[in-house]
Amino acid sequence: MNERKVFLLISFLIFIVLMSCQTYNSLANFVTAQIPIVENSTNQAPLALPDLFAKVEKSVVQVTEVDNSNELGSRLGSGFVYDNSGHVITNYHVVVPGSNDNDELQVSFLDGNVYSAELVGFDQFADLAVIKVNNITSDKLMPLSLANSSALRIGETVVAIGNPFGLSGSMTVGIVSGLGRLLPSNENGENLPGATSSFSIPNIIQTDAAINPGNSGGPLIDTQGRVIGINTAIFSNTGVYSGVGFAIPSNTISKVVTSLIQTGSYRHPYIGIVGLSLTPDFSKQIGLNQTKGFLVTSITDGSPAEKADLQAGTTTKVYNGREINTGGDIILKIDNREVTKIDDILAYLESQKQVGDNVHLTIQRDNTIRELDLVLGERPSADKIDSSLNDFPNRSPPQNGDGNYPEELYDECVRVAGESFCDFLFRK
Repeated sequence: MNERKVFLLISFLIFIVLMSCQTYNSLANFVTAQIPIVENSTNQAPLALPDLFAKVEKSVVQVTEVDNSNELGSRLGSGFVYDNSGHVITNYHVVVPGSNDNDELQVSFLDGNVYSAELVGFDQFADLAVIKVNNITSDKLMPLSLANSSALRIGETVVAIGNPFGLSGSMTVGIVSGLGRLLPSNENGENLPGATSSFSIPNIIQTDAAINPGNSGGPLIDTQGRVIGINTAIFSNTGVYSGVGFAIPSNTISKVVTSLIQTGSYRHPYIGIVGLSLTPDFSKQIGLNQTKGFLVTSITDGSPAEKADLQAGTTTKVYNGREINTGGDIILKIDNREVTKIDDILAYLESQKQVGDNVHLTIQRDNTIRELDLVLGERPSADKIDSSLNDFPNRSPPQNGDGNYPEELYDECVRVAGESFCDFLFRK
């Protein structure tokens, strides 16, 4: 009898265990079914190039700024559809407002339809602009999505689509050949001709995909058809493709364009310093022991830097034929991130900070390490900029006696940024 009870008890326990396992498995399957599985986009197979073009061709447009007062004709570039409201993203230097009220914007789609457009907002510092297509229905709009440009790696395949030389619907293929480049911006606007950039755009993508005049404003996309950047300039001795092109990253686009649509402008965080990145050779020649960091040579009056008691150099020394104010603070870290060059400061401010945010600086002053807190201000507008006092080394070029800039300056600009970009800068 006792043996039978023991047998029944064991049988009952086994039954409970089996039922518990079954219930657990069913519950696990149910829970799994309720959680949507998000596929990692980096694991998706790349689209074949013809399929990729077919996916985005209706989203890439030609942008024309018709200047009726210019005998040289219209300014032409590219752009892409951003949303179903008709917003199109392009470069500022493609649609920069002219001095003539008769200027008008036109957007041409690959199917041949042409629409008028209006300027919604622009940011000269990032060379970005948003325009809105008039009288178009939402079914004609095929927005492109933005990828996360911070996840890019050198060597990834990329595709540039646009209208080089006015040849609409052109597609070129290459790779990401560099990351974290610094590109001069367009903040001086109507103060041109001849003015060079005093601020720069950080985190620029370098690519060997063929980019030529007319590609400006067009998308640089990944193999899934998502925008990773907007093509903006080339490095060339001739003004045409030479294997090095530059694109503003999608993370910058996402941050700036949202504000442009909402307010028409974007507020860039600002410190108000001029300086030079230290190198072993530079430090040796000016008598510094510190070989890394950013040497502050000038500070803007009333700027966040002045309010935080940053100090500029007061002793003049000559380096490579140029007079430099030495003896100022050396910025070693920003929010505990090491600073080896100006790029580190600009990239961090543009990607991580906003106007009004606090930053913590670690500096070296008179061979002593000090800590400073600083509240970021708003970068001054173009008409208030003193080109000698800003967040980038003063690179104002020499002028000849009549106030016009020499032709070699234009040639150098073409070598660095491309003919279409420099024609805009120098009003050619």
